[in-house]
Amino acid sequence: MTATVPREGQLWSRCGACATLLYRKRLRRNLDVCPECGAHARLDAPERLLQLVDPGSFTPLPDRPAEVDPIGFVDLLPYPHRLTAARAGTGLAEAVVCGTATIGRHPCALAVMDFRFLGGSLGCAVGELITRAAEQALADEVPLILVTASGGARMQEGALSLMQMATVSQAIAALREAGLLTVSVLTDPTYGGVAASFATNTDVLVAESGARMGFAGPRVIRQVTGRPLPEGFQTADFLLRHGQVDMVVPRHALRGRLAALLAAAGAGRRPASRPGVPRQELPPTTPVGAAPTDAGQAGPAGGDAWETVRLARHPGRPTTLDYLETAFDGFVELHGDRLGADCPAVVGGLARLGGRAVVVIGHQKGHTTAELVGRNFGMASPAGHRKALRLMRLAARLGLPVVTLVDTPGADPGVNAEEQGQAAAIAENILALTVLPTPVVAVITGEGGSGGALALAVADRVLMFQHAVYSVISPEGCAAILWPDRGAAPQAARALRLTAPDLCRLGVVDGLVPEPAPAAHHDPEAAARSLREAVLAHLLPLLDVPPATLVRRRRQRFRRFGAARLGARTGAR
Repeated sequence: MTATVPREGQLWSRCGACATLLYRKRLRRNLDVCPECGAHARLDAPERLLQLVDPGSFTPLPDRPAEVDPIGFVDLLPYPHRLTAARAGTGLAEAVVCGTATIGRHPCALAVMDFRFLGGSLGCAVGELITRAAEQALADEVPLILVTASGGARMQEGALSLMQMATVSQAIAALREAGLLTVSVLTDPTYGGVAASFATNTDVLVAESGARMGFAGPRVIRQVTGRPLPEGFQTADFLLRHGQVDMVVPRHALRGRLAALLAAAGAGRRPASRPGVPRQELPPTTPVGAAPTDAGQAGPAGGDAWETVRLARHPGRPTTLDYLETAFDGFVELHGDRLGADCPAVVGGLARLGGRAVVVIGHQKGHTTAELVGRNFGMASPAGHRKALRLMRLAARLGLPVVTLVDTPGADPGVNAEEQGQAAAIAENILALTVLPTPVVAVITGEGGSGGALALAVADRVLMFQHAVYSVISPEGCAAILWPDRGAAPQAARALRLTAPDLCRLGVVDGLVPEPAPAAHHDPEAAARSLREAVLAHLLPLLDVPPATLVRRRRQRFRRFGAARLGARTGAR
């Protein structure tokens, strides 16, 4: 990466990779690529557009989403103050610039992220804008190009930022169905929720030279594994060697390569059909930002958020295998991803519930230290996500509903997981669930941690145990980033609005599953009965819904998390 340092009236810059002092005009002529070592500097979104699109062809999207502060997040500064500072520092309204343009005279829609704006984080407004860009591509019947630069989901918007991974992914799915090309240009850096959703579920993945991409960042992986990372880890060349991108392209060749892709794909030709989801239609479920109207969903009020986190993590809490033994009947476990591994952190197979056959998939932790270690604490590897995907597709072929039980601190953040394509594995699960033609009911039974949880929770109905948690990031991780130290985890837990009552009010969760007092681990059999009753109550009405309607409503469920609709309900400007 090239870091520019003002010197002699900003005429000179020093390369952050080789430390060579460079004449600024020469560097600009070379597209901000160091002529000595080839290091690619980060570009802001306006500069990226100037380099990629035909001159004068870019037209920004005509409208902008409402500004939102959905959970009233405050760390050392209120979230609105951080937004104001980001806007002043970048001159942008948000962390992405979207519109239409031509590249080599081929029309397309574009969404270009800008890392300067709060680390390019994915929040409700960003998700709304990228989704609108995809919807514009669908309306114009042109390809979509995404240029990614992001640290991940925006923690200041809590679980609603996590929902954007599904919202944008389903917009990508609609373009796939319409036969329209989608391309991701991965730039430095692309991590977290962006990497594990739309950045890696497009048709073609192009990595700019010097880009880095992964689900977990290098610092997190070093902290978890306690060992140094391999040379060139998560770089563009690493991704190419491990089969995770289609090509690595230097910046000077990027525009030409995109033009060739658009030409080869027949850009601008009318597809045979376009079954997109109407933007204005809303699903018949609880509105975003509103409390549940069904008295059976209201549930008891939660206690302190940090105490709820501790209950959700209690080692005695019933696991997926416990529930499969007590709440379900005749469970037959199926193993393996059919590619070379069987992840013990994910279990699944065929079972019966209320006399009906179902496919059940869930995270498995354990109760003892040995069990927890053996199951990797419920943190799924790419093999675990691919096993879950195989079972989802089996359910679709057999016409069986899917029940998922979510209990994970997050996906496996290890080196091997990154080498095996963790981000893409999560992204593919999210994408598959948006189009699965069979009912899906997800239950957060303990911890619902970030993208690892969402990979099993893009569902028609999302339920949550009374003392479970569901969050874009762990309280400890949030505290480490936004507070002086990890000791602020209890404060971060309260700010993240991660409890079941909070998420019901936000519309992320459709219903609460009551627990025996004081918590599920004190009476596992009663907890199993609650789970059984809640799943049946929400699943049975879905069984009579035609598959096409089911998929449409599921997409609408997640589309409602866009900033425009959220802003209308939270009173944002």
